Amino acid sequence: MTGGLDVALRRRLGDRALDVRFTAAPGITVLFGDSGAGKTLTLRMIAGLLEPDEGRVVLGDRVLHDSAARVRVRPQDRHLGFVFQQDALLPHLTVRENVHFGGRGLEAGERRARARSLLLELRLEDLADRRPDRISGGQRQRASLARALMQRPGALLLDEPFSALDLATRRYTRECLIQVMRGQHVPVLLVTHDLVEALTVADRMLVLVDGRIVQEGAPAEVITHPADERVAALVDLGPMRAALGPPA
Repeated sequence: MTGGLDVALRRRLGDRALDVRFTAAPGITVLFGDSGAGKTLTLRMIAGLLEPDEGRVVLGDRVLHDSAARVRVRPQDRHLGFVFQQDALLPHLTVRENVHFGGRGLEAGERRARARSLLLELRLEDLADRRPDRISGGQRQRASLARALMQRPGALLLDEPFSALDLATRRYTRECLIQVMRGQHVPVLLVTHDLVEALTVADRMLVLVDGRIVQEGAPAEVITHPADERVAALVDLGPMRAALGPPA
């Protein structure tokens, strides 16, 4: 089992600043907030794709970034999995080959066994010999997740991976994510501005407003006891109930 992910990062954003501090334990932590709140920026700094002005990122007992100590581990050496909003599968490779590609550096037998296991877990075994343009968006995202998990990353970063999917496909893909990640025992950070998604998958929610975490806790706690009016507006279930109509 891996340790938690400790994050304390700051970066100027024009006339304001992103300033986030939190710990993500093994399980699914949702970074929730409106567009522009700083969710994706936070993931990119954790992954090393963007440099913070100052801060620290620690995974278990490994320091990935420490501006004060001038430590900056390269993105490819951070042992993090990253799944983007749009899949980044290689179009000339099959699903199986794309997943294998994520296991570069593993011994051949281990790579085959690991890929086979992930294809089964993510319900992709019947599609393994197809190329990305021959499968659906949800299937491509599941293949991207399988590829990200090949190296057994110490943490997984998911940047709105379901937002481009239709409702039914999104629900099915979320179910696959929950089933697979419950067995991984690593911190998972999922960025979303979709309240249903947050309530469905989160063990813990971090609510971001204007670059700062203004509340964190279990989803039910955040929904029932919002910290202030800004959080209350973000987690308001009224529009959802109105869309569903009156109870039967």
